[in-house]
Amino acid sequence: MSDLDILTPVLPESVADATVVKWHKAVGEAVSRDEILVEIETDKVVLEVPASANGVIASITEAEGATVVSNQVLGKLNTVVDGARIQNPAASEVEATPADRHSANLNPEPTAQDHQEDLSPAIRRLIAEHDLDPKAIQGSGVGGRITREDVESVLANKPQTAQTSQDFSQANLRSEKRVPMTRLRKRVAERLLEVKNTTAMLTTFNEVDMQPIMQLRKSYGEKFEKRHGVRLGFMSFYVKAVVEALKRYPEINASIDGDDIVYHNYFDISIAVSTPRGLVTPVLRDCDQMSMAEIEKAIKSLAEKGQNGKLTVEELTGGNFTITNGGVFGSLMSTPIINPPQSAILGMHAIKDRPIAVNGQVVIRPMMYLALSYDHRLIDGRESVGALVTIKELLEDPTRLLLDI
Repeated sequence: MSDLDILTPVLPESVADATVVKWHKAVGEAVSRDEILVEIETDKVVLEVPASANGVIASITEAEGATVVSNQVLGKLNTVVDGARIQNPAASEVEATPADRHSANLNPEPTAQDHQEDLSPAIRRLIAEHDLDPKAIQGSGVGGRITREDVESVLANKPQTAQTSQDFSQANLRSEKRVPMTRLRKRVAERLLEVKNTTAMLTTFNEVDMQPIMQLRKSYGEKFEKRHGVRLGFMSFYVKAVVEALKRYPEINASIDGDDIVYHNYFDISIAVSTPRGLVTPVLRDCDQMSMAEIEKAIKSLAEKGQNGKLTVEELTGGNFTITNGGVFGSLMSTPIINPPQSAILGMHAIKDRPIAVNGQVVIRPMMYLALSYDHRLIDGRESVGALVTIKELLEDPTRLLLDI
């Protein structure tokens, strides 16, 4: 027998350990090379561990829920059985007849039903939240795996029936549901408490008239999409305005390291993205060198990866400043909390028509509140207010972004 170790992937320096989320294979099951064996969840991402060769699962050392570190043995993979090397199970099934399958004790072609339990953590959580039966969902993924689109399709087609008196009485029964925290949620909680206890956080507010940007998008949005293959959103304007403000006020692009202040001469912006696992902040690197179209494409790509659980540790690491847009959820105003070790975060909010005074006249304009939370140990009121006013002025006159004035 030739055994191979199934190892935990090498974790980044910032990630101490990980949790075994789900084994996709049981002891004795045949696997193909590169087939996913187990999923490992870190504080930031879910990592998939593939099979390094064709074989059979000989043993599982670390069960689901176990805490593991880099290069730890998770189990054993037998690559030789009864003196013969395991062939690719999928290839064998293609050539075998039904009688051959029975005599060789091979599994038939996997069906959608066979893959109902082969779910990613995000899909399992989504199904549990909406109390769905995975067996009733037709999977459209590889080998019949259920995708997020399959679940959303079922939810969209789910009939909204009137609640009977019996349903009402059952719905009002006192009940509780206990669900363990994910590693991401635990880490977020730890970091938020750390910020509260270790920083002198203050928030300054302003408001911006979004009409110029909205007119610009209306005039050139269609041409922009045809030329670049991506929609012209608001985020590219926000990022460009923030980069200019960071250039003018370098303290906001700095961070505290012990008794030192670290000034960064590059502009890596973290973008808060809501995912099924929770809030994550993937990073746009060297934003000062990116065009509007490149920013929009990068944000779209990171958002899609976040929804599908495909963000890498590298994409979630770093960042000198964060932009969070609570307006997409309807938030009118908030005080965003700093993302350590950064020193400031900008909160964008819902755009609402409000009466304002313009040249002595009361007019209705699409207005949005801005909130800049900052660490007062490093950033004084002059820098924080000045940076926020800079962002406001650039958003209200977006042509200045193009002219660099």
